Amino acid sequence: MSSSELANALLQACLKRGIMLATAESCTGGMIIAALTDIAGSSAVVERGFITYSNEAKMDMLGVSAATLETYGAVSRETAIEMAKGALARSRAGLALAVTGIAGPGGGSTEKPVGLVWFCVGLGGQAVTVQRKIFADKGRDFIRRETVRHSLELGLRALGQSQAEGAAP
Repeated sequence: MSSSELANALLQACLKRGIMLATAESCTGGMIIAALTDIAGSSAVVERGFITYSNEAKMDMLGVSAATLETYGAVSRETAIEMAKGALARSRAGLALAVTGIAGPGGGSTEKPVGLVWFCVGLGGQAVTVQRKIFADKGRDFIRRETVRHSLELGLRALGQSQAEGAAP
C-alpha cells in the first residue's frame, strides 16, 4: 500500500473507533501529519501534530525530560516513548504516533547509524508499542518516506486492523 492509502486506512480506522489522532515527529518534520491532512475530511480525526525537531521542542511541547535526552539521546527508545505519551497527554487524541531518528546524510555513528528510527505508538489507556528499525541508507528522502509509511502501518496495527481492512470501499 502507498503512504496515501495507508493514511486513508488509518483515518477510516480512527473514525470507526471514534478516536482522534496526534503525531509527535522529529526526523520526519511533519511528513506524517501532512500525509494524513492531505486527505479531505481528515479534520474529523486529526487532532494535532507536534513537530519537535529540536531537543528544546521535545521538552517544551511534549514534556520529554532533559534527563532522558541527556542520558539516552534524542534518538532513543526512551525519548520515543516520552514523545508518544506527551502527545497523548497534551492533546485530545486517543492515538499518538511518535518518531525520532537519523535521516542523514550525516549525524550517524556506530551505535546510532543513519537510517535508525525509533517508533512509538500510544493508544489511550493501553501500554505503548515501541519499535526500532534501521532503514537502508538510500538517502534522506528515502528514510523519511519509509518512516512515514512504517508509522502509518504501526498505527493501523495498534488499532488491530490489517491494512486492507482499513481501506475505504
